[in-house]
Amino acid sequence: MKIEATTLRFLKDLKQNNQKEWFDANRKRYDQARENFAAFVQVLLRDIQQADATLEGLEVKQTLFRINRDVRFSKNKNPYKTNFACSLTAGGKKIARAGYYFHLEPGANFAGGGWYMPDGPALNAIRQEIDYNLAEFNKILRAKSFTKWYEGLDDFTLKTKPKGYEADNPAIAHLKQKSFIASSTFSDREVSADDFGERLADSLKALQPLVYFLNRSTD
Repeated sequence: MKIEATTLRFLKDLKQNNQKEWFDANRKRYDQARENFAAFVQVLLRDIQQADATLEGLEVKQTLFRINRDVRFSKNKNPYKTNFACSLTAGGKKIARAGYYFHLEPGANFAGGGWYMPDGPALNAIRQEIDYNLAEFNKILRAKSFTKWYEGLDDFTLKTKPKGYEADNPAIAHLKQKSFIASSTFSDREVSADDFGERLADSLKALQPLVYFLNRSTD
C-alpha cells in the first residue's frame, strides 16, 4: 500500500483553495484521498501492532483526525486542515498516553512518537521514572534502531530546572523536557515511494521502547 500522488495533489490544492465552496466542489477528490490515507494507515497499524501488543484491538477509525478545523478561538479562520494525520495510541487518539504519530502534508511530512505535553501528574511521573532509571532511558535514546531515525528528543524544554530537582542532577537535561517526543521528516518524494510504508513502520517501531517507558511511568 502506498500514498498516491493524487492524495498529495489534493492536499496541495486544498492549501491554495481553503474554502468551503471549493471543498464541496472537490469532495469526490477528498473522499478518494482520505480513503487512500485510511488504507495506508490500516496496513501501517497492522505492522506496528506486531511490535506493540498494547495496540491490539485498535481500529483505524480510532486513529484518524478530522479534516475540519475548530476555528472558534483561532485567528486563522480557514475551515480545513491541509494535512491527513493519525495517532496510533492504545485506546484511540483521544487517550492521553504515549503513542505513535504520522502527519502527511506536502512539504511538511513527519512521523514520530512519544508523549506530547503530558499533564501535571503524568509529567511528574515521567520525570520521576527518568530520575530513577536514567541508565535505562539513555540506553533507549542511544540504541542504533533509534538513532537511525532520530537525533534525540525534540526540544520542548524549560528554561530552568523543574521544581523538586537540583541543577546538577545527572538527568537534568531530560527532566527539563515538557514533552517527550522524537520525530523525523520525510520529503514528498519519500512518502510517494513504493517502500515508504515499510520505512515508516521501521521508524515507528524504533520508538516502541520509548513509548513503553513513558506509559509505564503512569501505569
